[in-house]
Amino acid sequence: MTKQLIKNTILILLLIGGIANISIARTSDTTLIYTYTIDNEISKAAVRRTQKALKEANEIKADVILLRLNTYGGQLVAADSIRTAILNSKIPFWVFIDNNAASAGALISIAADSIFMRQGANMGAATVVDQKGDKVPDKYQSYMRSLMRSTAEAKGRNPDIAQAMVDEDVEVKGVSEKGKILTLTADEALKVKYCDAITENMDEILEFAKTEQHKIVHQEIKAMDSVIEFLTNSIVSGILIMMIIGGIYLEFQSPGAIFPIVIAAVGALLYFAPLYIEGLAANWEIVIFVIGVILLAIEIFAFPGFGVFGISGITLMVAGLAFAMIDNFYFKFPVNASIQIFKAFAIVIIASFTSIIFSFFIAKKLFGGKTIFGTLSLSEEQNKDFGYYSAPKNTETQIGKTGVAYTDLRPSGKIKVGNEIIDATAMVGYIEKNEQVKIVSYSHAQYMVTKVKTNNNTETDSENL
Repeated sequence: MTKQLIKNTILILLLIGGIANISIARTSDTTLIYTYTIDNEISKAAVRRTQKALKEANEIKADVILLRLNTYGGQLVAADSIRTAILNSKIPFWVFIDNNAASAGALISIAADSIFMRQGANMGAATVVDQKGDKVPDKYQSYMRSLMRSTAEAKGRNPDIAQAMVDEDVEVKGVSEKGKILTLTADEALKVKYCDAITENMDEILEFAKTEQHKIVHQEIKAMDSVIEFLTNSIVSGILIMMIIGGIYLEFQSPGAIFPIVIAAVGALLYFAPLYIEGLAANWEIVIFVIGVILLAIEIFAFPGFGVFGISGITLMVAGLAFAMIDNFYFKFPVNASIQIFKAFAIVIIASFTSIIFSFFIAKKLFGGKTIFGTLSLSEEQNKDFGYYSAPKNTETQIGKTGVAYTDLRPSGKIKVGNEIIDATAMVGYIEKNEQVKIVSYSHAQYMVTKVKTNNNTETDSENL
């Protein structure tokens, strides 16, 4: 009985093992294909989708990654990031050009292991241009030429053809004419081995690749992914910067109004959060932005004028906002980051100036008269005939008195006359803290002072005026 039980158990185990082997054999014959799409400008969003594709394809142990590409180009830095990721991929990478792979799209396509094109599709025209479509200086063209050549060489394609897509001076016999940037049609690309096959859809690609048994996994773009892609768009980033700078400006103009600083805080959250999630913004960039705001507040409220605190604050704010948009590690940038750095600072500076101009007019509307926000500002006229004064009545008795600078005057600050601390402005230059001063006049609600010369204590600046 026991022997029979052992025999039956062994037979069952062998049967299970056989079924498992059959199952494994069937699975191993199935090609797992991971697909995703880029059908817009080559930007941070495209980089994000590619990184997501590579990560998820590795997790599911995909056999092939297939990108459906349709783009007129985009950012060189983003294209180079995608190109590098494709070249370093351990999983074979295919590109299906669905109509267009211009400029940055051509660079990405050439990096792929296999290229498929729809009939009527085009690839090429990879000259680097600015936002207006004008050709940028040759140092950028030189870098793009090098990228195209090295990418083509890495994949065994003719590097001269890749360079001809950037440089009109390159002539490839039977392919491109001198003086013209090369763009290949599907038939031309097939002829020069820049296209493996002309196909109309996914089924034809799989048929050409002879993957009879296959499973396709499509990239899933979640709501949060779409939100992040939207918020990291350059235009949206500019609008958020306007919210930040405009809110801070209005709050400093009317302390305690609350709603401007709320707008600035919301703008900062929407600006930094997606960049932080994407790994672009680091802690130090957010910290220097906050420090910049604090220094600017100190300049405005503690030491009126425009000195070291103000300049440092503005510099740190601009740097924090700009560097958050750039992929770097403590000021260590990729070799091709110059365009990205210029663009980031241009966006921040232009958005900031635009925001300040708009905020100036908004401040006049909100705080300059009877509006729906009338309670935020004093709307009644305080007439002198009714006993209102903009300054103390004993201002004339203060003129001629001497005291000491209670703070640095750069040119505004505070002075101490007797036991009284009052606001004052230096008439000439800056006056250091604790230096002797003399009140010479009163103008625009400010005492005007000069520094007392200490030479024999007999002369003052005011006596020389």
